Amino acid sequence: MQLVGALNEAGIAVHLVKHENCGGFMAEGTWHADRAPAVLFATIGPGIANAVNVVANAWQDRVPMIVLTASVSSKNRHTYTHQVFDHRALFAPITKAAFLVEPGTGQVLIDKALAIATQGRPGPVLLDVPVDVQLELASETGQPRVQSQGVTVPSPAEIARAQSDLAQAKRPVVLAGLDTVNRRGANSVAAFCEGLIAPLITTYKAKGVVPEDQPHVLGGAGLSPLCDEILLKVIGNSDCVVLAGYDPIEMRVGWQQPFHSAQTVIDIGVEPNRHFMHQATTNFTSDVAATLDLLATELSGLSTWSATDHAATKAALARVARAYEDWGPAAIVDEARQASPRNTIATADSGAHRIVLSQIWQCYEPGGLLQSSGFCTMGSAIPLAVGRKIAEPDRPVVAFVGDAGLEMYLGELATIRDLSLGIPIVVFVDEQLALIELKQRGLGLDAVAVDFSATNFTAVAHALGGSGIDVHNRVELRGALRDAFDRDSFTLISAHIGSRAYEGRI
Repeated sequence: MQLVGALNEAGIAVHLVKHENCGGFMAEGTWHADRAPAVLFATIGPGIANAVNVVANAWQDRVPMIVLTASVSSKNRHTYTHQVFDHRALFAPITKAAFLVEPGTGQVLIDKALAIATQGRPGPVLLDVPVDVQLELASETGQPRVQSQGVTVPSPAEIARAQSDLAQAKRPVVLAGLDTVNRRGANSVAAFCEGLIAPLITTYKAKGVVPEDQPHVLGGAGLSPLCDEILLKVIGNSDCVVLAGYDPIEMRVGWQQPFHSAQTVIDIGVEPNRHFMHQATTNFTSDVAATLDLLATELSGLSTWSATDHAATKAALARVARAYEDWGPAAIVDEARQASPRNTIATADSGAHRIVLSQIWQCYEPGGLLQSSGFCTMGSAIPLAVGRKIAEPDRPVVAFVGDAGLEMYLGELATIRDLSLGIPIVVFVDEQLALIELKQRGLGLDAVAVDFSATNFTAVAHALGGSGIDVHNRVELRGALRDAFDRDSFTLISAHIGSRAYEGRI
C-alpha cells in the first residue's frame, strides 16, 4: 500500500490489472511507445510469483523493466513465514540484477536499477522493498544519478579494415535485429543498405526498421522453416553479411552457424558474442547506429543484386504465406492490414498465427508489430496492445490472438473496458493448438491435448462490456475491423478458420 501510494504521489499512473503476467506485458507495451522503462508492481509472495513468466520474457525480449515488490520487515525476516520466500533467489536467473532495498539504500538502488535496466542490452531489475523501508523511502530526497552512456565506436583502423571488406563485396546482405531498434538505429540501417545497395532481412522484433514496402526489404525471419529456407538461401548466396544489432535470441535452430567459411561476416552488437549461435570474421561491440554511419562513409555501391532478385525472393515468400487465399489465416492478416491505417500497431500472441502474421503484416516503422519473440510466451498480445494504447491513445492498435491464448487471460478484457480503450481483437478460431498439432503429426505422434471445445467469444465480449462479432469471410472481417476502430472499448472479432488451417504454410 505504501508503494502504490508513493507511485501515485510521484505522478506515475497506477493501472489495476487482473493478473501480474498481463500487467508486465502492459508495462512493456508503454515502453515501446515512449522508451520510458516499464514498471511492474506485484505484491508479496503469490503476487510476485505470478510475475515470473513476464519477467523472464523481459529478460529474453530485452525489455527494461523495474519490478517492484514488497517483503517482510527486517525484524520479522527470520521468524515470520506466511507468504514468505526468497524473491531475489527466484528472480536472480531472469533479471540483470535483484536488490533488497535496505535502510538508507533506497535512493541509490533506484538510480542503480534504472541504469542497469536501460544501459547496454536492456532487461529487468528487481527491487524487493521491505515494508519498514517503504515508510523510510518517503523521507528520502535527491536528484536521480542516472547518467546516459557515451556512444562507443570502433577505432579508425578497425573501421578501415571493415570498409576494405565491404568495398570488395559484390552481393552484400544486411541482417538487422532488436538491438538496432532499441538503440534507435533505423535511419542508419536505411542509409547503410542504400549506400551498400544491399537487401535487408530482419528479425521479427526488428520488422519496420526500414519500411517493408521498399523493394529491397525482404521481411522478418527466424521462426518459419519454409520462409527461413528462402531467406537463408539469400544469405548463402552472399559474399558479405553485415549483422546490425542482430540478437540471435529470436532465432530458431536453423539459424545456428548459418554462415559459410567463404563469407565475410561483420557483426555489430551492443554486447560481446557469448551466445555462439554464430561466429563472425569481424566483431564490433559498439553503438550500432554510430558504427554503421562510420562504415557508410566509404561505401562504393558495387552490389550486383538487382530489383529482379529481390522481387523473386518476395514472390517466393508470398507463395508460402498465401496472402492471396480466399479465406484462412493468411487472408485474415492480409485483409486486416488493408483495413487498418498505415500507422496501426499490431500485436501477436504466440502460436501458428504469429508465424503467418509476421510474414504478411507489413510494418512501416520500428515497433509496428509487437510480440514475445525471444521467449515466445502465450497470453501476451492483448496486454501488449493495452499498454501500447494507454501510452498513445490516438494511435490505432489491433491485437491478434489464437482462441487458446485468449482463454488464458479473458479477465483483461474487463481491464480494457474500464480503461475505455478502443482495441479490435482478431481471434483465430480453430479449436486447437495448431502449431503443436502440426508438430505432433510431423513426428508421427497422435494428437494429444491439443483439441478443445469452442467458446462463444461474442457472448463473452458482451458479458464483459465490449462488442463481439463472428466473421467467416474477408468482407465480414473488413467491416468488423472498420467498426471496431471507432469504438471506445474492445471488439472481439472471431474469425472462424477450422482445424488444420496452417497446413503447408509455416
